[in-house]
Amino acid sequence: MVLRRLLIAKGRPRAVQRSLKRAIDICGAVCGLIMFAIPMLVIAAAIKLDSRGSVFFRQDRVGLDGQLFQIIKFRTMVPNAESLPGGITTWRGDPRVTRVGRVLRDRGLDEILQFLNVLAGELSLVGPRPTVPSQVRKYTGHQRRRLTVTPGMTSLPTAVARNQLPWPEKIELDLQYIDNWSLWLDLKILFLTVWVVLTTREGSFKRDF
Repeated sequence: MVLRRLLIAKGRPRAVQRSLKRAIDICGAVCGLIMFAIPMLVIAAAIKLDSRGSVFFRQDRVGLDGQLFQIIKFRTMVPNAESLPGGITTWRGDPRVTRVGRVLRDRGLDEILQFLNVLAGELSLVGPRPTVPSQVRKYTGHQRRRLTVTPGMTSLPTAVARNQLPWPEKIELDLQYIDNWSLWLDLKILFLTVWVVLTTREGSFKRDF
């Protein structure tokens, strides 16, 4: 039902709409960085006091047209967690997640640094969530359409189910987003994402790094 209500406008974005989307991204990222400036300092201090290692986590992700970029987040796991059992997937109760990391993941606060990726043009506020190269190499030709738009801080799958869906279903929802894109759809996804994160906290750990 939620999905049907969201996907009401069809048609690929025109050049003017793309330019307006980019302008909204820049304004949203600047506002986000200003709004979260003090919380980010508090988060950085909490991470440093809670566990050893860097405050930040960087990882290669696949962006528009298959281009690699480094996504930036607040570190929520022990150092070198990817090399430990579990690999790049996390789950509720994952012992690699730190105490502060659990709080950040529940509220999505580990990802607010991605406003910097938005300013750099590597991310949009809304778009398919960027994934790691090893997963992209498994895409079918149909699924590679997911790489034809700029990835986002949040996405249609995040808005309707947060992180509870398996990857094939997430990809299909992303393709529906691409086929039905509109600025109005982006705004609805942004609003619903905030609502889901603040009220349900569902699926916080069933995701990649």
